[in-house]
Amino acid sequence: MYYPQMKYQPLPTSREMTVSGNGEITLQPDYAQIQIEVRTEGDNVSSAQHENAIIMNRVIESLLNLNIRRDEMQTSAYNIFPTYDYIDGKQVLRGYEVQNAITVKIVDINQVGTVIDTATRNGANHVSGIQFKIEHVDTYYRQALQYALIDALGKAKSMAETMHATLEPLPIEIIEETNTATPIPYKMLQLSNQQAVTPIEPGLITVTATVKVKFQY
Repeated sequence: MYYPQMKYQPLPTSREMTVSGNGEITLQPDYAQIQIEVRTEGDNVSSAQHENAIIMNRVIESLLNLNIRRDEMQTSAYNIFPTYDYIDGKQVLRGYEVQNAITVKIVDINQVGTVIDTATRNGANHVSGIQFKIEHVDTYYRQALQYALIDALGKAKSMAETMHATLEPLPIEIIEETNTATPIPYKMLQLSNQQAVTPIEPGLITVTATVKVKFQY
């Protein structure tokens, strides 16, 4: 008996492509955070600590008068260091330095310059670590993540169309790569007019998200 030979058409082979997607949201900061420090020196630890405590209490009281709550101020560092002179090549103890730093949250961005000026007028002698932040950054990051996924899908569709292929729009794998909230650095100027408020530029914060997505076509 003769059996005709059957010809089987090969099944179409599915292939994969991996694309990266990026999403970002630019926002005004919600609040600022700065570190205000009092540094004092004395012949002995006790005198340096005593002077430091008096000045720091005065600084804190002045900030409370600006309607900054006490729970928005937190001690971030307290250090005591010996200080030395070098006489005839020998290290000679001069005294001690006490450093007391508080981190202050400022919910009114426009008040940052006033806070700095008030603190320094009342004895603070070092201000650093000014940061502008977003209160609920996770919410905005999730939005940026959605934009990143949409971006990745758009890239995959464009490549599939170029290859005259049919893209499966449902990803087979998504890898979350990065998330950042990057503030633009502030600018601080020294003024000759002591009555003017120190200008602080908060800039904008960009929340970004990046994903790597694998599609089948």
